[in-house]
Amino acid sequence: MLTWQAIAQENQTKTETLNPVVVTGTGTYRKAAGSPVAVQVISAKDLEDSQSTNLLEALTKLTPSITTHTTGQGTFVNFNGVGDDYILILENGKRISGDDRWSRLSVKNIKRVEIYSGAASALYGSDALAGVINIITEDTKTGVDVQTSSKVRSKGRLEDDINVDISKGKFSSFTSYNHSQADSWQVNHYDEFDENGEKVYKLTGRPMSTGFHSNSITERMEWRFNDQWSVYVRGNMYGNETERDHNATYFKQSSTTDPETGEKTYTYKQTTAYTYDILHKSYMYGGGARYTPNPKTHLYLDVYSDNFSSKYHYWQTANEESYKEARKRTHYVNETLRGIFRLTDWNKLSAGAEFIQESLSSQSDNIDFETTNTYNLFAQDEVNIAKGFEGVLGLRYTYNNNFGSALTPNVALFYHVKGFRIRASYAGGYRTPTLSQLYATDQAKTNSRYTLNNTSLKPEKNNFLNFNLEYSNKWASLSLTAFVNRIRDMINYRTMTEEEIEGDAHLSEIRDDGWATIRQRDNIDKAKLRGFSANVKFLLPQGITLGAGYTFTNSKAKTKTLNAKTQEYEVATSPVDKSVRDVFSFIAMWDRTFRSYHLNICVNGHQQGRRYSSTYGYADGYGQWDISTKHTFTLDKLVVEPSVGIENLFNQRDTSPWCSNFSTVNPGRSAFVSLALRFKE
Repeated sequence: MLTWQAIAQENQTKTETLNPVVVTGTGTYRKAAGSPVAVQVISAKDLEDSQSTNLLEALTKLTPSITTHTTGQGTFVNFNGVGDDYILILENGKRISGDDRWSRLSVKNIKRVEIYSGAASALYGSDALAGVINIITEDTKTGVDVQTSSKVRSKGRLEDDINVDISKGKFSSFTSYNHSQADSWQVNHYDEFDENGEKVYKLTGRPMSTGFHSNSITERMEWRFNDQWSVYVRGNMYGNETERDHNATYFKQSSTTDPETGEKTYTYKQTTAYTYDILHKSYMYGGGARYTPNPKTHLYLDVYSDNFSSKYHYWQTANEESYKEARKRTHYVNETLRGIFRLTDWNKLSAGAEFIQESLSSQSDNIDFETTNTYNLFAQDEVNIAKGFEGVLGLRYTYNNNFGSALTPNVALFYHVKGFRIRASYAGGYRTPTLSQLYATDQAKTNSRYTLNNTSLKPEKNNFLNFNLEYSNKWASLSLTAFVNRIRDMINYRTMTEEEIEGDAHLSEIRDDGWATIRQRDNIDKAKLRGFSANVKFLLPQGITLGAGYTFTNSKAKTKTLNAKTQEYEVATSPVDKSVRDVFSFIAMWDRTFRSYHLNICVNGHQQGRRYSSTYGYADGYGQWDISTKHTFTLDKLVVEPSVGIENLFNQRDTSPWCSNFSTVNPGRSAFVSLALRFKE
């Protein structure tokens, strides 16, 4: 019979997951339990045991603070009530830009994911109004470590990963390759039409989820000359192309009205659904150096460029061969010099300077070439005020050539005694309008809507208050967090009044060209979000792990809308777009080792309430529960790891007609098999 002492020793590795090392939030390495700001950590083991195939799937499974929403325009993320535009995504502390930023990294190459909830503009700059997700991939190893894995699911879904890590003396190389693909699928094969209040359904070839294939390769090399100097270079290439059905068709509705009776007659024309695929490509390259002249001083230089392009890939037609047409290009450059200085035994300062250049050209948005430069100075001080009592004070000065100067502060207090930790923080956020928001002119012929650019936009700002209470010991951890987030000058679309159109010659010309609606982006919205989250995790005897989390978000957005009849602006109050009020997550695991064989059984559950859309109203709530088994065989230098499981155990699907506000695009219950091999020298 196992004693508690033996159990504690057996679970030593697992208990370390309750207190991992984190860097997000302060910019300096701290144990999570000793961090002045609360940071949630998803470990590599969490990712592996959940059998997640990509980062978004992992985040949805493993934290209730994050939900996703997939449409024909892509997958959108919501974090504590707000969307992608207010979430900063980092890889090893470096910003990831471009449209496919969630898809470029393989989960097999992730050491841990650090999630910081709160405005972090003082330390990280623009976009960090709601939080930061930092993906840590660096991991110093010795010798040669080669890992391969493949996972197969229904609907042609396939994931292949190869990781090769080499560390010899002063040199290290980390190489990662990922291939992902899926077929298109339908859950409901019909479009819904309205005929004088009566619903009519017609077959459609437009899929709920569009097939694709993607490839990503990442390389990082580091040279450690001595204890003082090290340099690195890194790069990434990524490509993703949709695979639409060339023969797919759908029906277009049209109507004629009898002039005498006023009755409408409806007809339907079968139309080709697609004539092109969308091709995304990105490449990133950069490098940096670390200099440590003494144990109290650490200096870092990082320079990198992130580039994204999108093209239409038109298929062969009766008149011409297939061809590619540029859609959008973005270019992002970041140069950062920062230092960490241990000024005294009770004081640690992080300070630096950052230069950012962004450029955009977009044929679809009528942007030839636009660019913006941002200059930043930042400092953050960590102070031990008294035994068990710490404080953090930070400030960033930003100068943007389009918007001038701004200051964003943050302050945090941290008290800990025995297993209890109490944190309170305030941060101001600052987000400059994107180049697309400033300069894009869009023409949507399907709904006769013309969108004007607006170079007079103001930056969005917010105030974020956060309170966190934690308790942990070697067997359990409990975290309670409450927050208030007030965002002002939010950018949205404002419809122009008839008076504005008639009084402006340019707008009148647009109206004369047949555009029914003319609008422009403007700072017309504001939002208040309040919520709390609770997370608990238990490490029980016999290798059992139980965890659960719940997030409640009460969001209220005030939007200026135009009353078409009165031509007066009215303020409408609603939840924030794509927000979810209630989210619950659950995990149960059993780990057991039998000599050279290790068994892991994992159950993941995600349950969420209705999701609000400012365009379509509410989507129904849904839940997804998965079960997986992982079997690890250790054979000297080779590890063989087959896995089998079932996703979406209860076959939760949204069978709404095409172009609905889907609660989920999951195709339903699906078995999966995977095989991972690891060789270590």
